[in-house]
Amino acid sequence: MTVRAFRVFGIVQGVGFRPFVYRTADALGLDGWVANVDGHVEGEVAGDPRTIDEFAARLGTGAPPLARVRRVELGGGRTTPGKGFRVERSASGHTRAAVREIPPDAAICDACLRELYDPADRRYRYPFINCTDCGPRATIIEGLPYDRSRTTMRRFPLCPACAAEYADPADRRFHAEPVACPVCGPRVAWDELRGADALRAAATVVADGGIVALKGLGGYQLVCDATDSAAVTALRARKHRPTKPFAVMVRDIGAAARLARLSGSERAVLTSPARPVVLVSARRRHPLAPEVAPGVPRTGLFLPTTGLHHLLLDEVARPLVVTSGNLSDEPIAVDDAEAFTRLAGVADGLLTHDRPIRARYDDSVLRVAGRQRITIRRARGLAPAPLPLAARTPLAGVGAQLKHTFTLAGDDRAHLGPHTGDLSDVATYEAFRRAYTDLKHLTGIKPDALAHDLHPGYLSTQWAREQPLRRIAVQHHHAHVAAVAAEHRVSGPFLGVAYDGLGLGDDGTLWGGEILLAELSGYRRVGRFATAPLPGGDAAVRHPCRTALGHLLDTEPLGTPRPSPGLVRHFTERLDPSEAAAVRVMVARGVNCPRASSAGRLFDTVAALLGLAGSVSYEGEAAVRLEAAAGTARAVPLAHRITRAGGLWVYDSMFTLADLLERRASGEPVGDLAAAFHLTLAHVTAELVARAVEDGAPHTVCLGGGCFVNGRLLSEVRRQLRSQGLRVLFGHEVPAGDGGISYGQAAVAAARLAKER
Repeated sequence: MTVRAFRVFGIVQGVGFRPFVYRTADALGLDGWVANVDGHVEGEVAGDPRTIDEFAARLGTGAPPLARVRRVELGGGRTTPGKGFRVERSASGHTRAAVREIPPDAAICDACLRELYDPADRRYRYPFINCTDCGPRATIIEGLPYDRSRTTMRRFPLCPACAAEYADPADRRFHAEPVACPVCGPRVAWDELRGADALRAAATVVADGGIVALKGLGGYQLVCDATDSAAVTALRARKHRPTKPFAVMVRDIGAAARLARLSGSERAVLTSPARPVVLVSARRRHPLAPEVAPGVPRTGLFLPTTGLHHLLLDEVARPLVVTSGNLSDEPIAVDDAEAFTRLAGVADGLLTHDRPIRARYDDSVLRVAGRQRITIRRARGLAPAPLPLAARTPLAGVGAQLKHTFTLAGDDRAHLGPHTGDLSDVATYEAFRRAYTDLKHLTGIKPDALAHDLHPGYLSTQWAREQPLRRIAVQHHHAHVAAVAAEHRVSGPFLGVAYDGLGLGDDGTLWGGEILLAELSGYRRVGRFATAPLPGGDAAVRHPCRTALGHLLDTEPLGTPRPSPGLVRHFTERLDPSEAAAVRVMVARGVNCPRASSAGRLFDTVAALLGLAGSVSYEGEAAVRLEAAAGTARAVPLAHRITRAGGLWVYDSMFTLADLLERRASGEPVGDLAAAFHLTLAHVTAELVARAVEDGAPHTVCLGGGCFVNGRLLSEVRRQLRSQGLRVLFGHEVPAGDGGISYGQAAVAAARLAKER
């Protein structure tokens, strides 16, 4: 008989891996044991050598659905196991894995859903039903190894029936740490009501047009009837969210298909265990209130993540708005007392429960372009599952200011932390600091270095500078394209196309429309958009009409004549005269008018010129409206011109804006011009890249930055670049916008540290 020790690394805790190891060894007739040790699984097996090899192979290929096996190691056994195979108590190991991998939460599985609706099952209509294949994970874990005693479920002792399932190797709930039932598990509450009475009371409020704060997996959510205009309008007013679209939860994929035209790829993402919000094309006729997604043809749909969501949907029998439990720009509420205080003015009541939430995770948001998914927000169901990153030195990327995330990296993996939002909010900043401390504790990563943005005003940069660690400054747009390169494991030079709103360049000016000749450790700027003033600085971002007037009055002089006064008047006549006069003075005197080479601000400008967005209530709204106006219309590109300035290839946007105004004055429809602008930017990108390639740049192109959340722009740019024979990459797992900056920062820092070895 041969005795071998084994260790398995990856996401192997909290996913039913020990039961799987038990069943595999038992089926092969092997003796031994298995246990959770720190962040991995280890044990010993005794038997025939060939059978042990078969056992090791099955560990890597037949793992449970939520597991991700990264490495299986076999070594010499230390003891002779007794007869049979057993699951041992978890313990801290003597040779701990450098990085522990944390399983994300998983939506209710089909087996649990069947039990939820089976009157003969003892968990019939129990909101917290789960098993080894589904349920809370990252949001309840307090420490590793992953056992019930290190989760927020430790305060719920198992009843005899649940304890029997937990201990039975043949049961689906064998060592399912969140296992519970109506006898021993968490209970929902509504004021003094408990259980089914509480659920019915909350459902009545929603059905009658009210707003309910519901305690979900990763935080509180605000819920109302998505078909009730008055309810949705009230939610907008109370949440201080005037126009940004709300997400809608529906019962199943059939209900989703009745509201939207779904591709096969969209169906797959909607029904995945992560259950993200997916932005899909709404049908022309649907029952949703127009206030759910005003002025845009896409709706964010998602399916229920928990039994509680399913039961509430059943009671109300209508699609539900389910959005973050917060006021705009604040972090979502997770603590019950905090929720009662912060959401008291928003919700008409709270449907809560007594299982604490350890980690704050908002809902993930994705969209699909062709067959490829674009991650907009990586959160519940996706984070903090590890991503590839060649980092041997433990380090962290601390992110940007908006759509904030942080990344912990080491041992060739990166953990992109939960989405927190705008750091300028005090509560969000505190949420970031707590999440960073918690994830550092769970993963075991103790950074030796921090990578941060160049912008000194970002609170993430300021926080990094306060830490007693080595600091590595990373330019914003380099981080965007490095994130794409790192996700696709590009190790050599590449061309980066970075289109976003604003980021500080290494020359001290604001960038946002950049062509970079790059590798992970560094870059050189080879192309850009023309600069234009932003009258009022941040105020210009909130008022695209200011940005548009700044472009018309003072776009960088590159040889193109400015539009005639008559064409400019067609636009300025729509503006408030006093504001237009003030902007003219600011631009003429150069007062509070920082210049930017920004693709995002050019989108704002075109949206304003076409009358689609004079002012906005959320970042990116003007671009969303411009994409919506473009629809699927065929287009003739606008005039455009690439010139040489300061040793760079520069897109002269004034040429495009003048043509836009002329074609609009001649009566061309707004939708056609919106489509024309998208096509024009694709041509511009193709020409800028072609010039760089002619100058010797590589044939791999990485597209990064928030502008590439725009499906039409992304599709047009990819098509144009691929027609040149180029390899075109963009992010799938890492957010395209600033939510992916921290991952890119970590990739750049890792490459620079590797060069120093």
